[in-house]
Amino acid sequence: MTSVHPADDMRIFAKECRTLAARGYDVHLIAPGAQPGLREGVCVWAVPAGKSSSRALRITRTVMHVYRFARGLDADVYHLHDPELIPAGLLLAQRGKQIIYDAHEDLPDDILMKAWIRPRLRPPIARLAAVVEPAAARRFAAVVAATPTIQERFAGQRCRAVTVGNFPDLAEFDGPPPADRDHERAVCYVGGITDVRGVRVMVEAMAHVDAALLLAGRFSPRGLRDQLVALPGWSRVVELGHTERAEVARIFRRSRAGLVLFKPTAAHLTARPTKIYEYMAAGLPVIASDFPRWRAVLEDAGCGLCVDPGDPGALARAIKWILDHPQEAKAMGEKGRRAVESRYNWQSEARTLEALYEAVLA
Repeated sequence: MTSVHPADDMRIFAKECRTLAARGYDVHLIAPGAQPGLREGVCVWAVPAGKSSSRALRITRTVMHVYRFARGLDADVYHLHDPELIPAGLLLAQRGKQIIYDAHEDLPDDILMKAWIRPRLRPPIARLAAVVEPAAARRFAAVVAATPTIQERFAGQRCRAVTVGNFPDLAEFDGPPPADRDHERAVCYVGGITDVRGVRVMVEAMAHVDAALLLAGRFSPRGLRDQLVALPGWSRVVELGHTERAEVARIFRRSRAGLVLFKPTAAHLTARPTKIYEYMAAGLPVIASDFPRWRAVLEDAGCGLCVDPGDPGALARAIKWILDHPQEAKAMGEKGRRAVESRYNWQSEARTLEALYEAVLA
C-alpha cells in the first residue's frame, strides 16, 4: 500500500513486490494514479491520485481511498510504505490483519528537512513523530527498516524490526561498459535534484573542471533550476530530465564517476543512499560526502573518494583526479562492483524479506 510513491517505485515494485510474487505470494499493489493490470506477477490497482500539489488532500482523501481498497481485498498481510498510512494500518490491525510497516526514512530526522513545514513547527512535529510512529508500530507484526539505524530505533522501542537495504539488483547493471567510457569526460548524478542533495555544489564545481555533468532527475522546488542556470558551471551541465530505469544504466556507462554530495543533515549522516551502491554496481568510482558511515563503505571497498560536501573546490579536485588517473579509477570501479556482488545486493536482502514474511504468517 502506498499513497505517495508511483506504482513502478524501485523499492516497492521492482524489488519487494516482484520478489514476493516470485516466491509464490499473491501480491497486490495499491498506488495512486497507477496503470491497473497484472505486471510481472503483481496485480496493480489504482486509486485516484488527486492534485499532486495538495498534501492535505493526499494525506486525507488519497489515504482513505487506499485504505478502503485495501480493506476490500481482504488480504492476510498488509505492507505499508508511507507514515501517513499508519492510521489505515491500525484500522486493519483491529480487524485482525498482519501489518508490516516499511520505514524508508528516519521519520523524525526527515521531518526536520521538510521545506513545506514551517521551520518553527518542524522540531515539535518531529518529537511527536518520534513517539507516535513506534507506538503504532508496536501494534503491527513487524517493521522493515531501510537502514540499520532505523532498525535500531524501532528495536529500542520494543518493535519487531529487520533491515532490508535498498541495494541494487545485480542484473540491472550486468551489461559490459561501452568503449566510449574512456573517451567521454563526464561525471553523473541521477536522482532528486535539490539543494540539500548538493546540486548547487556540483554545478559550482563544474566551473573548474573540463568535463560534463550528466544531471538526471526532477528539480525541487521548480524555481531551483532558475538559480542554477545563473551559475558559471551550468554551461557544463547536460540536463537529461526525468529518466526511465533503462536509461539510468546507459547514463552510468557514459560516465567516469558518480556523485552523491548530500549536505550533512541528521537524516543524511545515517542514510545509505541507494545511488552509492548503484554506482558501485555499474563499476563507477564514487565521489561522496565525507560522512563517517559513507567513508567506511568506500574505504573498505576501495571504490571512491570522500570530499567536503560544502566545498566546490574539493569536489572539482576529486573529479579532476578521477579524470587524470583512468587506470586507478577503473580499479576503483572494479572493486566497487565486487563489493556489490559479495555484500551490497538485492539478492541477499530479498532473503531477509522472505524470511520475515514466513515468520509473520507462521
